[in-house]
Amino acid sequence: MNHPPTSVDRSRTPYRLAYRDQVPKKSETATPQDLIDLVRTGYACQGPALELGALVIDGKAVPEAGVRIPLRAMNRHGLVAGATGTGKTKTLQLMAEQLSAAGVPVFVADMKGDLSGIAVPGQPNDKITARATEVGQPWTPAAGPVEFYSLGGKGTGVPIRATITSFGPILLAKVLDLGDVQASSLGLVFHFADKAGLPLLDLKDLRAVITYLTSDDGKASLAELGGLSKATAGVILRELVTFADSGADIFFGEPEFDTTELLRTSPDGHGIVSCLELPDVATQPRLFSTFLMWLLADLYEALPEAGDLDKPKLCFFFDEAHLLFADASTDFLEQITQTVRLIRSKGVGVFFVTQSPTDVPAEVLAQLGSRVQHALRAFTPQDAKALKATASTYPESPFYEMTELLTSVGTGEAVVTVLDEKGVPTPVAWTRLRAPQSLMAPCPPAQMQAAVAASPLQPKYGQAIDRESAYEKLAAKLAPAHAAPTAEVPAPSAPQARQQGLGVAQKVLGSPAFTSFLRSAGTVIGREITRSLFGTRRR
Repeated sequence: MNHPPTSVDRSRTPYRLAYRDQVPKKSETATPQDLIDLVRTGYACQGPALELGALVIDGKAVPEAGVRIPLRAMNRHGLVAGATGTGKTKTLQLMAEQLSAAGVPVFVADMKGDLSGIAVPGQPNDKITARATEVGQPWTPAAGPVEFYSLGGKGTGVPIRATITSFGPILLAKVLDLGDVQASSLGLVFHFADKAGLPLLDLKDLRAVITYLTSDDGKASLAELGGLSKATAGVILRELVTFADSGADIFFGEPEFDTTELLRTSPDGHGIVSCLELPDVATQPRLFSTFLMWLLADLYEALPEAGDLDKPKLCFFFDEAHLLFADASTDFLEQITQTVRLIRSKGVGVFFVTQSPTDVPAEVLAQLGSRVQHALRAFTPQDAKALKATASTYPESPFYEMTELLTSVGTGEAVVTVLDEKGVPTPVAWTRLRAPQSLMAPCPPAQMQAAVAASPLQPKYGQAIDRESAYEKLAAKLAPAHAAPTAEVPAPSAPQARQQGLGVAQKVLGSPAFTSFLRSAGTVIGREITRSLFGTRRR
């Protein structure tokens, strides 16, 4: 396919024919064939790769100039960005199903329900046929093995829960939107509970220990740690009450999810796609994004060093990433950067998915090797500023004016640059993406429910466990001393028993017996809990 040197219609194709001295071929005029040759060479792979699509020239796809990501580069992290409606979700679906077919487990957060369609073979239609023909794709319907999850059982899926002790103070402070002083005070509360051997299983346990530490007897226990003012404790308690009233308490408790479940493969060797349903992300944005960060931090603790693998152990797609970074403190951003930098050596690749690359801090963006950038819009001065900033982060190209290109790509197209098999950035390529082979629509509810019911994980995580915490055990032990000696009280219902147990625990917290228990428990058990990145419990 040879193209003679020609002037280019800039209204259709944002070529830049200046910088001719940078064109790889020694010619006086940059031609479309130069770009084709450059992309064909730059994206050639010796090993397995994810096929993204084909180069676009003059509005038409060039199948012989394929654009792909080497499988071994997928743990070098990446970014999928673009304005609403430009095709980010379909790109995630395309990448997830190919990773699964290559034996790589995948984690995706399903904000709109569309990604659940990976479990269902696609349905051919004229648009899919036309797209496959354009990019040279041998399209056939195919489904992948999918495990459906939900946070705390809110939605359709195996419930994912975490204990407060495991979640840690830094992530919880982010969820509660606490200030620096309040976050520091919350860290002291966790430190005290850890050293006292008091597991914080749910929000009730955390409220109880804060109540104790602000009591007359509890103040002495925390004085040597710097103290905890009643005003600060009151703010934290109010935030916890509001947090629980919003229904967030169902996300914390037991059985706690073992994040290594995300590394499973199917009997035929396909990687299982773990699809976390997040239907109400708009109502709990901080919680959802921070919970995803807990999954990633816990994975880091669980996995051994793996070195440079031929394919990742897991690819983790972090959707709506801007929610994680919004209003994040400097310390929090440093923890994210460290996690992203270090988890690659554990064999985990992380892809942040958001609307604009400027949503991701520069420190994190610098860690990302692959960029799949869908169209950006510039309707406002802020948009124009973000567009200019995004264009400046791309490698210099002799063929494109980046600010024009980023607003010119159509739906289902993207501006791509990745790392090749040697870790060298590939040329920037305007790419028409392939069509997913699974269903580009939500999985039918009945099929999802049947899959959850048949999941081998449902018996393990399906039913919440409300075992006694340290406070409730102590309350049960001391309760007879507070009860009338001859009175016989009928057994309360489960909700009543829980509320009554909390009430007794609050009375007991200030007793000398409880203070004595704390000292002994701290000596025997306190050294067992240590914390790592984000203050999460170290395994």
